[in-house]
Amino acid sequence: MKKLLFLALVPALGCHKATPPKPLNPQEAAGKQVFVSRCSGCHYADSPDGLTGPGLQGLLHKPYLPSGRVANDHTVTGVILRGWGMMPPLGNTMTDQQLQDLMAYLHTL
Repeated sequence: MKKLLFLALVPALGCHKATPPKPLNPQEAAGKQVFVSRCSGCHYADSPDGLTGPGLQGLLHKPYLPSGRVANDHTVTGVILRGWGMMPPLGNTMTDQQLQDLMAYLHTL
C-alpha cells in the first residue's frame, strides 16, 4: 500500500533535482570555519531570512546589502572590520588571513 501511495505522489512532486553545492576550495572552507565561529550566532549563511542580523545567502550576488549600501568586497570588509548598526566591529578579533578566507566563503553563498 505504501509503495502505491509513493508512486501516486511522484508525479505530483515533480522531478526537479536540486543541484548539489559546489565543493569549497581550501580558502573557502577555512572561511566557512571563520563564519561558523564568528558569524553564525547572528547570521544564517543558507537563508536570506534574518536571525539577529540579516541572512547572508546571495549577499555578494545582489546589488545592495540589507542596509542599502553597495554590496561589494570593500563595503562588506568595512562592515566586518568596523561594524555597522547592531553589528560589532571584528577588526581586532581576526587576522588578515581569516578576513580573506571569510570573504572567499561569503562569495560562495
